[in-house]
Amino acid sequence: MKLELYQVDAFASQAFTGNPAAVCPLDTWLPDTVMQSIAAENNLSETAFFVPSKAGFHIRWFTPTAEVNLCGHATLAAAHVIFEELHFSMPEIHFTSKSGSLFVSKNSYGLQLNFPNQQASPCATPEIITSAFGQAPELCLSNINYIAVFNDEAFVKTVTPDFDLLATLDLQGMVITSRSNDYDFISRCFAPKYGINEDPVTGSSFTELAPYWSQQLGKKRLNAKQVSKRGGEVHCELQGDRVFISGQSTLYLKGTIFI
Repeated sequence: MKLELYQVDAFASQAFTGNPAAVCPLDTWLPDTVMQSIAAENNLSETAFFVPSKAGFHIRWFTPTAEVNLCGHATLAAAHVIFEELHFSMPEIHFTSKSGSLFVSKNSYGLQLNFPNQQASPCATPEIITSAFGQAPELCLSNINYIAVFNDEAFVKTVTPDFDLLATLDLQGMVITSRSNDYDFISRCFAPKYGINEDPVTGSSFTELAPYWSQQLGKKRLNAKQVSKRGGEVHCELQGDRVFISGQSTLYLKGTIFI
């Protein structure tokens, strides 16, 4: 069997920046074990698979170790492939997913993800978080991830947490964030439970970050940067129960899988 494979740098205006994702278009679903093996072989934080559906496309995402319910950068990468490589002519792509309906369209920033608002709620800070980072955050929130808010931008940029401890958290991942001198806010994301110590740019995390910072800053439109080693700029807009997340994308590789 031969399958097309693309690798796209998401939230990136040029290669070697942003977050690389593999994209595998399918006519019909492969067995889950095969898709998981492909994702493990790709060894990127996410591999997106999609098949045509009546509404548009059905999309799924796999890390090297497990399937996840939502991934922003791999959705952006899949949309890039559909628009630019498969020459999709409609102005908006409709994806059906385990997190409901997702939409992607083109805008002045590149591509715009239309995702559900996943506002996080304040919670007690787990001791694991305090130990992993060497200090307690000013505030801890939770939804699909833990969100730790710090007052020190330099700390967020430079801290190296204990990944083994973070892997024992009960939620999907760990996001740290602060206000920024150059952006509305910055963030970093860690998901060692899923084989990703630090994710370069995590689109889905902004479904939690944008609602929080929108309330704190009193604005609906936000400019942010995920300050990983590769880094990536993200533009967010809060509209009720939806969060619009925009960024650029760059094709890095296309090839063929032989299985």
